[in-house]
Amino acid sequence: MSHHLDSPLARQDVRLDITDLYCFRGETGTAFVINVCHSIAGDARTPGYHPEGFYEFKIDLDNDAIEDLTYRITFDERDAKGTQRYVLRRIAGAEAVDPHAQGEVVARGSTDEIVATSSGIRVWAGLAGDPFWIEPDVLHAVGHAFQDGAPLDLGGWQPAHARNLFAGHTVYSIVLEVSDAELLAAAGANRKIGVWAVATLATDAGGWRSINRVGLPMIHPLFTQYNETLGDRLNAGRPADDLQTYGALLIESIAGAVRANGTTEDPLGYATAVAHRFLPNVLPYTVGTPAVFGVALWNGRNMTDNAPDVMFTIAANTPISLGIGKESVTSKPSATFPYVPKAVA
Repeated sequence: MSHHLDSPLARQDVRLDITDLYCFRGETGTAFVINVCHSIAGDARTPGYHPEGFYEFKIDLDNDAIEDLTYRITFDERDAKGTQRYVLRRIAGAEAVDPHAQGEVVARGSTDEIVATSSGIRVWAGLAGDPFWIEPDVLHAVGHAFQDGAPLDLGGWQPAHARNLFAGHTVYSIVLEVSDAELLAAAGANRKIGVWAVATLATDAGGWRSINRVGLPMIHPLFTQYNETLGDRLNAGRPADDLQTYGALLIESIAGAVRANGTTEDPLGYATAVAHRFLPNVLPYTVGTPAVFGVALWNGRNMTDNAPDVMFTIAANTPISLGIGKESVTSKPSATFPYVPKAVA
């Protein structure tokens, strides 16, 4: 899994469980997508978006892993037809880090309708198909290798046995497209930004609690499948603190796995290099360019990029394949806004 049901706190209300984050070149600008509320939760799922929380796209414009621009979306309760109204706010500068900042209202709308503004923003939210795929046997074997510092053990599993655990499942998507001018005004000539997303819930004391935070895909499946306390911890905090807070832990986990599998003569050195690549947990993207998420290059993430194979291979220092790819997804992403797959009954 990428972020699906990734920690005890996220599973308490899957409306706040961000399953995946995507960032890619859209039709008119840069497209940001998060998916929440996965149908794999079954009867435990309350549909839609949490009316007491908010969902944020965080954008770093100067490479310090601290957001300079936040787009925050809040939703009303579902009405009798299942529709939810929403408000999109833009929060810039020093206030971008503040959960209490009100920012500027830039769009209002309702689920299942496309909203476009004169400033080049487009927004859509609604039920969609899950574009992600995962093979459960490989997933669990990789989790054990990194948790236990053990060789990768796939038993009698063969690629011919591969199946997509998420085939036919649905999510609730939030799609935001922002004009290049909006991002490049502060990103500068190198056009580079860093992206992550946060789902936050109001507390009884009047504050806000981060329930889920996602930047790069597959961080949780690698390191928290069998360490759920770590899963909750990784969902809190801020990217700028990631290396100091979690660097040693990731180095130990990666070194144990590559040492057990004999894939490098210097497990600690390799693990240190990978941990510095994984942290801070931010998805890099160059505005205006095609997205690609591969072993050699991370530049945003398309909905058809094979993130599991990429991240498992990098962490283990050996090729690991799920045996399935984008062909295993029931409903395919679209080249036109809002890009997400249609939900298939």
